Formats: sequence, C-alpha cells, structure tokens
Amino acid sequence: MEDWRYGGFGLYLHWPFCAAKCPYCDFNSHVSNVIDHDAWRTAYLRQIDRYAALTTGRVLNSVFFGGGTPSLMPAETVQAILDRIRHHWTLANDLEITLEANPGSVEATRFAGYAAAGVNRISMGIQALNDTDLRRLGRIHSVAEARAAFDIARSHFDRVSFDLIYARQDQTLADWRAELSEALSMAVDHLSLYQLTIEPGTAFGARQDAGGLRGLPTDDLAVDMYEVTRDLCGAAGMPAYEVSNHAAPGAESRHNLIYWRQGDYIGIGPGAHGRLTLDGTRWATEAFSNPARWLGSSHDAKSEKPWAAVPHRDRAGEYLMMGLRLSTGIDVLRYENLAKAPLDPSVIARLTDLGMVQFDGTTLAATAQGRMLLNSVITELLPD
Repeated sequence: MEDWRYGGFGLYLHWPFCAAKCPYCDFNSHVSNVIDHDAWRTAYLRQIDRYAALTTGRVLNSVFFGGGTPSLMPAETVQAILDRIRHHWTLANDLEITLEANPGSVEATRFAGYAAAGVNRISMGIQALNDTDLRRLGRIHSVAEARAAFDIARSHFDRVSFDLIYARQDQTLADWRAELSEALSMAVDHLSLYQLTIEPGTAFGARQDAGGLRGLPTDDLAVDMYEVTRDLCGAAGMPAYEVSNHAAPGAESRHNLIYWRQGDYIGIGPGAHGRLTLDGTRWATEAFSNPARWLGSSHDAKSEKPWAAVPHRDRAGEYLMMGLRLSTGIDVLRYENLAKAPLDPSVIARLTDLGMVQFDGTTLAATAQGRMLLNSVITELLPD
C-alpha cells in the first residue's frame, strides 16, 4: 500500500482576502476593496480540473476552505467548486467539508448558502470572549456578534468548531480559566486553542521589537495556561487529540488529521502548499503567494513554484514531526519503512525515563509533558 493512504487524501483551497489584517497574523492574507469573484471562481475550477487529471481514481476524504476569510466568498463560488469536485472524484461516505469563517454578521448571512452547497463543518475564528481583547487582537467583531454568528452556524451545521487565543496581553490564569469555561459551555464538539505567538513580519512583531507590546505572560504562566487548557477540556469530554486541538471522540478535524498523519493533499490558491504522491514519488507543491500573480497564471502550472521531490528521509522526518503532535503518536514501523533506518532505541529509552514519550513496541507517542516540549523531543529523536 502506498504510504499516503495511511493518512488519506484531501483538498485545501486558499481564499487570500480578509476584511482587515490582524496584527498577529502571518498567514497569506490581504485586504482588497475590489475582488473579481467571477475570475476567482474560474481560476479555482481550472486548478481543480488540472489536479483531478493527475489523481484519477482516488477517494477524496476532505475539503477545506481556508484563508484569509473564506466566509467572504459568495455561496455561488463555494457551490461551483464543490460541484466540480463531485464531478471529478469519488467522495468518501464521511466526506468532511470545512469552511473557515469570521463571526461577523455579514459572514453569518452566507451560512445557509454554504450549507446548501454542501459544507458540513464550520470553523469560526472567535479568538477571544471579551471585547477589550478582541480590539487588542485587531478583530472587527464583538463578543455579541460572535455569539450571534455562532448560534446561526449551529442552526445550519451539525459540526461547528471555533478558535480562541490565550496567553494574551495582561491575561491572568483566572481570566483564562473563566473564559475557557465559558467557551466549553458554548462548544459543540471541537475547540482549537492556540497560545499567542509573536511572529516576525507581523504588526505585533514590529511592535514587540520596538518595545511596545507589553503585558505578555511569562513562560511559566503560559505553561500554566496550557495545563489548565488540557485539564478543563479533558474534564469536559474534549481531550487534546493534538497539541492545540480538542474534540469529543469522533469529532476530530478529519482534514487536519490528513496533515498530521502524512496523507496526500492538494493545495489550491495563493500560497497554498500540497503533498502529492505520483508514481511512487512524493512531491511538495507551493503556489505563488501574490494573489494577482496566482490569478493571472491560474490557467496552467505557472501559478506554482517548481515541484520538489521529497526524499524518504525527509518524508520520515515530516511523519515524525507531525505525527507526534497527535496524542495517538506514530507507527514506528511506518517511520522505519520511510526512513530506511530505525529510531535510536537508546534515545527512546532516555525520553521514556524522562516521562516525555511512551513506547509500547509499536506506537511511539509524546506524553502530555512531552507535547509541552515537543520541539526538544523531536530534535532528540531525529537522526543527525
């Protein structure tokens, strides 16, 4: 069996536009007052046709509209894309179709159209449950708008997830405990909970460099917040199945599991990445990030950088790095088949003694403590 089949096959579509650029965001997102929706719809359909010709006979497990803010897309565009996908691929019986949404009133009016098109899961970027911190984060919605949009989403979709950011400026442990408890009272079956990280090239990054980003938590406080997150979500029946993601059993994000389990996925849209196995070679794909350049060349492969073959050693490294993010860990035999070499048993033994990993002879998984220090664990495990 080809290795990618252990993870599945998905399709990611990147919508690069937002109503405003958040100061912490380092994603490929752009603010534009004029968008030619007909041209963008045509571009996505062309790219779907191109990739479908390369992957005939596959069963598609998931579709993910990411961004940017895909909830700014007209429902007609989503409908056309999904109709084209249905035309080309056999769909899994449990096909997951996720669309990321901002919780504003304008976006919420499109939810009925997205549901009619076939979207069956919404992921909402709520980010905070108090208005002061929403303003600090550059969000353009209020808590009241977020709650209203969330209720509308629940009326149209059985599966609704939302994101929160913690370790924010001047946030105390008690603040986060209370906010997370409130979030859990709202949650359906999935939460994505991310620690605020300050990335180079963002507005927050520039502000921090200038000494103007005050009140960020100490490392010890951030660790305490992570532990509270894990404990409260676990007690509420949504344990961490990945470092930053929590779900009721069976409600995990199927699309993201494809990434973490090293399946194949097509990436379409400005800046989108993909991994695609063809004739035994796994290729890394990356589209050009500039929206105008991507749109102008979308009729052929010139919208992408040259494909790069991923060597077996790198495939094994990706599997290790991504798979250890999951609470279920990795299949060691699968790793060894990719790497053409075993993991160092002395390193596994040492990390086990330190309480960082668990190994039953078949599966290697990071412990809760190990996932807090995952970069160090991975560095230890990867061969020089």
